[in-house]
Amino acid sequence: MKTPLFIFFCIINAFMLFAHGAELPEGFFETQVTTELEDPTSLKFSPDGRLFVLQQTGQIRVLKNGALLSQPFLKLDVDGRGEHGLLGLEFDPEFDSNSYVYVYYTALTPAIHNRVSRFTAQGDQALEGSEKIILELDDVGLSIFHSAGALHFSPDNASADKKLFIGVGDNANRKNAQLKSNPFGKILRINADGSIPQDNPFYNTTTGIGRAIWAYGFRNPFSFHFQRGTDRMYINDVGAESWEDIKEGFIGKNYGWPLAEGYSNNPDLVSPIYSYPHGPTTSETEGCAISGGAFYDSDNLAFPKRFQGQYFFMDYCSGWLRVLNPQDHTVSPFGKGLASNPVSLEVGPDGKFYFLSRWLHGLFAIEYNPKLN
Repeated sequence: MKTPLFIFFCIINAFMLFAHGAELPEGFFETQVTTELEDPTSLKFSPDGRLFVLQQTGQIRVLKNGALLSQPFLKLDVDGRGEHGLLGLEFDPEFDSNSYVYVYYTALTPAIHNRVSRFTAQGDQALEGSEKIILELDDVGLSIFHSAGALHFSPDNASADKKLFIGVGDNANRKNAQLKSNPFGKILRINADGSIPQDNPFYNTTTGIGRAIWAYGFRNPFSFHFQRGTDRMYINDVGAESWEDIKEGFIGKNYGWPLAEGYSNNPDLVSPIYSYPHGPTTSETEGCAISGGAFYDSDNLAFPKRFQGQYFFMDYCSGWLRVLNPQDHTVSPFGKGLASNPVSLEVGPDGKFYFLSRWLHGLFAIEYNPKLN
């Protein structure tokens, strides 16, 4: 949960960023794709190239051939208060043959809780009645914060052994992150059908949903990303009052929250590979919430070759975009003044970066033209 002062600065910053526009390296520029979205939270490209955008209020919109379709792919009844709502989406590794789409959302019944369900796509809409509940998380009680919601299949698992990873926030109760009796403050790992793999690290020492825990000690792992062709997993953990973290994911490890925020000297805890401090929204190195990150891995290389395999990440309040080198964890600036309150960063099949602007209700792209150098 952020303080009212941070929220105030976010609002002021939104006006500033809207007025000034993005400042990017020579040859790069920001373009607006659409501003017809409502409270967008996450985006994901399907294997066939369509772009699916989640709206917090419960609708999944589709962009096809550059146009936003009028009919949503799916409409769900969700609790959209605070940080609840429609939060994450992933496509089955065998989507081309089974048309399965996995969704993380805050369900209303029988009590408010987060859920992972599988739907079957039929063209540009979900097949009516196709919902299959994969995983029910614990009730959230009165909390409306720290829901997380990111979903990813590990890119290197064989199709017969595919595993779904799920980022879950601590439900605004910091003690949850260290408890293996609940799913809050964890990265979970399950089979595609919702069953729990017996090789999970705590399968034999816990019961129930505790067996799904793959790693723990997180505050709000709002997004995470696998690097294609490797086992490397970077987790963006939104901090409290001091630090924003990028953490490399390892099985069975404790990432420290609430025992530590940012770097730690405790050998029992895994420190971030990079942390940046909270500070003024005009800062190019400080911020208030790490809101998205992605490796630039593209078969259609639209950026200079030096960026291939690099990790890009952005801050919600300061509106900058920075680059982390996975080899030595050095960080360098890339851009600032992105469309206000950016979230969810992904590489498109065209090799461009795409992200959402909460403030402008829009989808934006970062492109490169060498002729502009």
